[in-house]
Amino acid sequence: MTVTEFATTPPAHRMRVPRPAPSRRRGPRLPVPAAVGALVVLLSGLAVVNAGVTGALGADGVVTLLVFLVAVWMWIFAPVDDTYVALGAALALVIAGPVDTETFTRTLGDQIIWLLVGSFVIAAAVTASGLSSRVAARVLVLARTPRHLVHAVTATLLLTTFAVPSTSGRAALALPVFLALAAALRHRRSLVLTLALVFPAVILFSAVGSLLGAGAHLITSEIVRTATGAGFDFLQWMLLGLPLAVVWSHLAAEIALSLFTDRAERRTPLALTRTDLGADTGPLTTAQRRVTAVLVVVVVAWCTEPLHGIDPAIVAMTGALVAAAPAVGATTLPAAVKTVPWSLLLFMAATLCLGVALTGSGAAQWLADSVFGPLGGLGSSAAAAFVVTVVIVSLVSHLVVQSRSARSAVLIPLVVATAPTFGIDPAAAAFVSTAAAGFCLTLTSSAKPVAMFAATDTVPGYDARHLLRLSAALAPVSLALVLACAVWLWPMLGLGLHL
Repeated sequence: MTVTEFATTPPAHRMRVPRPAPSRRRGPRLPVPAAVGALVVLLSGLAVVNAGVTGALGADGVVTLLVFLVAVWMWIFAPVDDTYVALGAALALVIAGPVDTETFTRTLGDQIIWLLVGSFVIAAAVTASGLSSRVAARVLVLARTPRHLVHAVTATLLLTTFAVPSTSGRAALALPVFLALAAALRHRRSLVLTLALVFPAVILFSAVGSLLGAGAHLITSEIVRTATGAGFDFLQWMLLGLPLAVVWSHLAAEIALSLFTDRAERRTPLALTRTDLGADTGPLTTAQRRVTAVLVVVVVAWCTEPLHGIDPAIVAMTGALVAAAPAVGATTLPAAVKTVPWSLLLFMAATLCLGVALTGSGAAQWLADSVFGPLGGLGSSAAAAFVVTVVIVSLVSHLVVQSRSARSAVLIPLVVATAPTFGIDPAAAAFVSTAAAGFCLTLTSSAKPVAMFAATDTVPGYDARHLLRLSAALAPVSLALVLACAVWLWPMLGLGLHL
């Protein structure tokens, strides 16, 4: 298959799977996981009502918890869009009383929403200018061995963490590059398989390096801000997350290379050219130079916020106007706005509303005490057990809640509410949980980037066996890395684990 055939074929975002044979039993049947989930929700609801009756929770807390549990159950089992569920939960809270109308509408105008809108417009300009493919080609043609190539891919994807918000946006940007590489290396199937796994793994693991790397990070920061009065700014998140992102991503690339290629393949040299990757060979165009300047200025302004005091959302929107300015920018504002994932923004606004209700009604504290309370009986080891439990639960949560943002909406209020009882700083616990939740490779449905690079008729990717093998190898490494950062690295960088 040629580069042109790959580049002009629309990517398939979902694998086609055969439908199961119809059952001979008549009448509808509830799937076992859904039945178990419904039972858990029912029992939890009875416990919540009982708590309200006994005075442990007020009426607002009871209503909030019931709505929260139903939303979580639907996120896990119901074939309904995550945004639809989140909006329904937020509206239910407004109608029932725990949240007022002003709070509900104000979340859509939150600064993080405007920050994302501006960032997506800038990202659209970067893509429209062709800058991303040009930079990728310049880096990748320097690779002379498979090991050089996978680490060059890793380094390039790390850079996109600061240019493109959301993991799915970076996956869409990177997919054409992978398809061009796959076409150029079509006779080296094991290397193509390795690259198919490296792209989504690095996209997911590198996200922790930037506040804009995933919507979950902004949700975490806002929940921490609501609970403690101070969230994370762009520079603080980068200082904490970038070292983990670099080490985690390169380790994942090296492990994938070791698992899916043999020594002979790794020693066979490469000779890629820009023509192989479908990239221009001339100098940067005027539009590309302008977009580069806008991107550099915006990122520097975000990092120097304490010096000039301009809110990151204002910086992003200003950069967006320049990037889409007539006769100056690389795209138009109407075209750029069409690329903004409004569904994601609505989801974030709704989950922020849900987080406010959980914290303000006392529901998060009650539920956190119920979930993590048994750890208090461990005495002096309780704090360590709490941190380890948070990391493990966050690592495996992608098996039940596929949306990264939904995982933060579920876990972070509980973690923030519980951490002080174990002597753990709430902000540190929230950061640890959010970082660990970035591990979501086990199933094709675990994250959109994973699904985008899976094998289909048009994408020479991987199947479930390859994904499980890589996930099994990376899970213990990821656990050790996040714990090491929490105990050693992040306290050195100013985010102490203990109060």
